[in-house]
Amino acid sequence: MCGLINLKNKNTQGELKYDIQAKSKNINVKSSILKQQNQKETNNIKTQFKVKGTIYKLPIVCDVETLRALIRKKAVRVVDVRRIEDYKKGHIPTAVSLPLANLLSNDSPEQIVKLLQNLGIYDEMPVVVYDDTFGALAARVTWTFQYVGHENTSLLEMTYTNWKNLGLEIENHINKFPETTHSLKLNQSIYADATYVESIQNNPDKVLVDSRERLNFLSEHIPSAKNIPYTMLGNDNHILRSVDELKRFVENRGIPPDSEAITYCGSVGTLSGLAFYALKLAGIKNVKLYSKSFKDWKSLGKPKIEFKDANYWDLSAE
Repeated sequence: MCGLINLKNKNTQGELKYDIQAKSKNINVKSSILKQQNQKETNNIKTQFKVKGTIYKLPIVCDVETLRALIRKKAVRVVDVRRIEDYKKGHIPTAVSLPLANLLSNDSPEQIVKLLQNLGIYDEMPVVVYDDTFGALAARVTWTFQYVGHENTSLLEMTYTNWKNLGLEIENHINKFPETTHSLKLNQSIYADATYVESIQNNPDKVLVDSRERLNFLSEHIPSAKNIPYTMLGNDNHILRSVDELKRFVENRGIPPDSEAITYCGSVGTLSGLAFYALKLAGIKNVKLYSKSFKDWKSLGKPKIEFKDANYWDLSAE
């Protein structure tokens, strides 16, 4: 009897072992299938975003008709950087939501890459960014994407309100796309910190541009900085003026086209982000953004120029 019981226990143990192995095998098979499905979705996305076999290379500023054509071809990722409440009320078709505050809450390069992946953006994908704040928020996000290596990012030429006033297509569907992969390739050529700004103070080939309003600039600014107020960069219909107008602003400030320009503003690099792209459009090829800007400069106790009686408006930038 005892032998029979032992035999039964052995049989039961064998069956249990076989059952566990079978379940483990099924789990592995399912995991493999899921991985294949995810890879297939990623490959499908990459195929969708190719125009006539090649990835569409965006300009610095994307015009409305180009964006509409790319949306129809499913060949672009549109990013709305307004507040999520505004996004839910209506947005450009296919746009995903990325409020600027979410990006700034943790803007480490690694975290930015995760955001790109969560939005379903892979390395070569064309991306167009827009806001409803004269382009400043969109500029900061666009620069950030380019800084971590997503070069193919462009500013929409107008705000959401401009788009809506033209009677163009809008939707209120919350768009989600499959997560993808994105590499991290820091573009240090467009980045500046306080140490770098301080090092170029006496270099005639490097120009510091303060993009705050004229009165703020006159009150206090970083030594050697020239002022191109953000209020001069755009107009009622476009976030940035024509190339000829921007070139005139740059020439009036004595900035040679072959110089290096570093832009800054008050705190987080939004206004100076817009100035960054204005200078690019004006023909300055080598432009950097001091994203932490004047707030960071002052907190570090760096030298500054102050005018106690700055109570007038200087239109010499025109």
